Amino acid sequence: MSFMLAFGYASIMLCIGVFLRAKIPFLRNMLVPASVIGGVIGLLFMNLLPMAVDIGTNTDMFTDIVNNLFTVSFISICLTTSPKEEGGTKNVVKGAVGLGIVWCLLYALTPILGALIVMLLGKGVEMNGIYGMLIQFAFCQGPGQSASYGAIFEQFGWENAAMVAIAFSAIGFVMAFLVGIPAAKLGVKRGIAKHCGRINDSILKGYLRKEEQTEVMVKDTTCNSNVETLAFHFAVIGLCYVMAVGIAKVLDLIPGFLGASMSGMMFMNGMYAAYIVRFIMKKLKIDFLLENTLQSKITGWTADYLVVCAFMSVSVNVISRWLAPMAVVCLVTTVVTFLVCFYFGARFGGSNDFERTLGLYGTCTGTVPSGVALVRIVDPEFRTSTSVELGACNLVMMACTPVYIVILALAAGSIGIYTAMGLLAACCVLYLVILKLTRTWGKKTYSWK
Repeated sequence: MSFMLAFGYASIMLCIGVFLRAKIPFLRNMLVPASVIGGVIGLLFMNLLPMAVDIGTNTDMFTDIVNNLFTVSFISICLTTSPKEEGGTKNVVKGAVGLGIVWCLLYALTPILGALIVMLLGKGVEMNGIYGMLIQFAFCQGPGQSASYGAIFEQFGWENAAMVAIAFSAIGFVMAFLVGIPAAKLGVKRGIAKHCGRINDSILKGYLRKEEQTEVMVKDTTCNSNVETLAFHFAVIGLCYVMAVGIAKVLDLIPGFLGASMSGMMFMNGMYAAYIVRFIMKKLKIDFLLENTLQSKITGWTADYLVVCAFMSVSVNVISRWLAPMAVVCLVTTVVTFLVCFYFGARFGGSNDFERTLGLYGTCTGTVPSGVALVRIVDPEFRTSTSVELGACNLVMMACTPVYIVILALAAGSIGIYTAMGLLAACCVLYLVILKLTRTWGKKTYSWK
């Protein structure tokens, strides 16, 4: 009952978000997603109403939903067959490398800043500097990753780490659009965006009129008299989830913090399971039963609920005494992220560098869809390759592996905080060198003047 009520409340908030996006001009013009609008209202709902009445659920349930939905989203992503890009160009590869490495740079830099700020401002409220090391999981990766890594921190004894990380991610989403959209509009005004067009009313309001709706969205791959296609897809996801739990138990046998950390990263275990299932289905020649469009819709469904539930999982009472240092961490991270993205984004060396800059900023404060949403403002018809580059840069982001290993070692107590900062600083230097070697840090290609 607690889960279903939580799901119901999140659904209500999404509906409210859709309604407000369609009716309030400010929200339409800012292109704020319904999930963010509903999430903010849900945060107020969860922190005010339970004081007066019993609503049948709590913020802990929403934290569990975020953790599990994130695993489901990774499973769904990996079950989706990626179409081969036609006419791949050197410019696309260069853009993907530049975007991915700058993302890695921020992934290593922001936890250093976060830890320093909390060490300076958190003493009076008994907040350990290690909590500042959660900021990059939130800003660079979003609510799912922040909840997962926060839960791992809690396994090592750091109380309320998941709550802190999710709160960081909620603020990150707000900053993505609060800063990104004015920057996009300024770029259009200054003539930097060369492919901007008029965003129609449907995009502004956030829904399609009846005459704009497509009659068929997906293909049936199973006979509905036997099993509904949607039910079959969720059944495969369920199979992968159970396999992911088994993989987690095996990884837990690895000694030291590495085993505990790897077993706790359920989203990664879900990814492994999905790849195994897809490989087996392909070998058995039954992979045609998975429909790409439907699988993408399932992934989108998880993303919307992830954002709403992330906001609703934040208990202000739990972290109230830490709000001041957390707010400063988020403010500084936003400023640094903006400066880094807009500095390097103008120097990747392509005609679409402005679009790349916006996409990079949105991704480094929210998720890749946040970045794509900002790109759509200046490139509504996707004439540039920026959206493809944002997708491809996920492979380059794997270069961040040393960063999260260092941070998990710190959380486990295997290394000290100053050692961790030194190692992260070394990673920053490495990423800067890679930018130079790959020639994605060159001369400025556009100016705001």
